[in-house]
Amino acid sequence: MSIVVTGATGALGRLVVEQLLTTVPASDIAAVVRDKEKAAGLAARGVELRIADYSRPETLTGAFRSGDRVLLISGNEVGSRVPQHTAVIEAARAAGVAQLAYTGILGGPDADVVLADEHKATEQLILDSGLPYTFLRNGWYTENYTENLAPVLEHGAVVANAGDGRIASATRADYAAAAAAVLTGEGHLGKAYELGGDVAWSLAEYAAEVAKASGREIVHNDVPAAVHQEILVGAGLPEGFAAILVDVDEGVRRGLLAGTSGDLARLIGRPTTPLAETVAAAVAAQ
Repeated sequence: MSIVVTGATGALGRLVVEQLLTTVPASDIAAVVRDKEKAAGLAARGVELRIADYSRPETLTGAFRSGDRVLLISGNEVGSRVPQHTAVIEAARAAGVAQLAYTGILGGPDADVVLADEHKATEQLILDSGLPYTFLRNGWYTENYTENLAPVLEHGAVVANAGDGRIASATRADYAAAAAAVLTGEGHLGKAYELGGDVAWSLAEYAAEVAKASGREIVHNDVPAAVHQEILVGAGLPEGFAAILVDVDEGVRRGLLAGTSGDLARLIGRPTTPLAETVAAAVAAQ
């Protein structure tokens, strides 16, 4: 039996493996990756590499073994994730894994944005498979904002169409710690965890934190959805991806990402990382 992390060289997957290595022998961890060279550092530390690609179902045949505990990290190719996830789920079922944990979206079947559609479909596929499951319904990553600070600092504004909606974000490291906890602990099968930060904040408050950390004047400009779409496309984002971001902001306005259930802090055994801490580190790194 191994603890298996798919997408293990991605931003979240690598953090999950790092978290696992603090409590589990490397020989008990397997990383499912597309690029062996990219994962060479994990192999050097004793992590087993299993080479497979979500988009090539035939490669997934040997990715899982009977009794494995598996983390399916959702793919990043929006529009292709249902067939990709289907391939992983079918391979996991054929292998007889003991647990399939999946990183979905806060709200699960109640999430009412386009970005949630593939997550909802995947959760249903997992339920239909009969596999022992754990749903990790991740809220927004704080890094979704702090990794895009350059235009905010350049223009002195946080531009969005989310109104006064609040976001209970947490860091990728927080979500990674939760994933590691359900993969190594007991009592998580058949559970759906609504994961988010301890404190929800508005984009006006985010702008104030950036201003405080940078010493610059930063304002929050709330604009109509159509205007935000034009701004994002004008900045070089593909029209379809820009539309998804605008739709998420509308979800934020409706309270989609404001939930503070406390599930995340309970799983990781500590408070979630405060917004101010992540903002300050990101500003310092600019």
